Amino acid sequence: MKKSLSMSARKNREAYCFILPAFIYMLLVLGYPLIYNVILSFKDVNVKNLAKGGSVFIGLQNYIELFHNDTFMLVLKNTFIFTITCLVFQFTIGFALALFFYQKFTLSGPVRGLLLVSYMIPMSVTGLLGKNIFSNAGLINNLLGKIGITGPEWLVNTSTALIAVIIMNCWVGIPFNMLLLISGLSSISPDVYESASIDGANWGQRFLHITLPLMKGSMLSVLMLGFIYTFRAFDLMYIMTAGGPLNSTDVLGTYSYMLSFTQYEFSKGSAVAMILFVCLFIVGLFYLRLLSKEDD
Repeated sequence: MKKSLSMSARKNREAYCFILPAFIYMLLVLGYPLIYNVILSFKDVNVKNLAKGGSVFIGLQNYIELFHNDTFMLVLKNTFIFTITCLVFQFTIGFALALFFYQKFTLSGPVRGLLLVSYMIPMSVTGLLGKNIFSNAGLINNLLGKIGITGPEWLVNTSTALIAVIIMNCWVGIPFNMLLLISGLSSISPDVYESASIDGANWGQRFLHITLPLMKGSMLSVLMLGFIYTFRAFDLMYIMTAGGPLNSTDVLGTYSYMLSFTQYEFSKGSAVAMILFVCLFIVGLFYLRLLSKEDD
């Protein structure tokens, strides 16, 4: 018995030895910057006192000033509008394409692969592509001109700039949603559909009473991942509009960058980054709670 316990203890020590390098890496690369960012958000650090090496602890003052700042409230609103709109279109169109390409027909595989090209393109390239497509003499206005419609100045108009960024982000996100949802559809046994068909269930009944309930876990994962990836977006709008015009496409990520590295208000930039982190942390906890309920 003692020998068995000693063997088990030795195996546990070996397991911890394998885990330790990854833990140290996570602590240094993720843990230290996060803790430093939290501390920085409670101080008054800008380009003036940073050069002198002095900073003052001001508590929640940065957060209070942000929530009384009209620009920040606009940025927060933009972030949620951008995220929710993208989620609705990405998930709806991605689910429709998943249902379509799940059917076996000629050229299903090649066409599905072509659709995934937009997802595999780096976001920086997608941003440059979107900047060219939605420019005044770009593809969209060119096509509108051929049918007699004068296209707007998409990226310099406060009412259309965010729409252009949303369209480009959906172009990237739809194939991602489709790919994950097809995987979820593949996990449903064909025997279930066959039994339902024998019982006289039509396509709509099979979709409502078999596909949707059995796809609940997959759909939840896709929505949560989509929310996290979209909510923390930065590169697409930074390349396409740099947050303009007049902060109409600024989101938390770009606004934090602008405060920290354009206006050199490092503490306020850190505070915005922490608000972004807290929002995603709450969503993550909500997701884990839903998963635990599913397991129960």
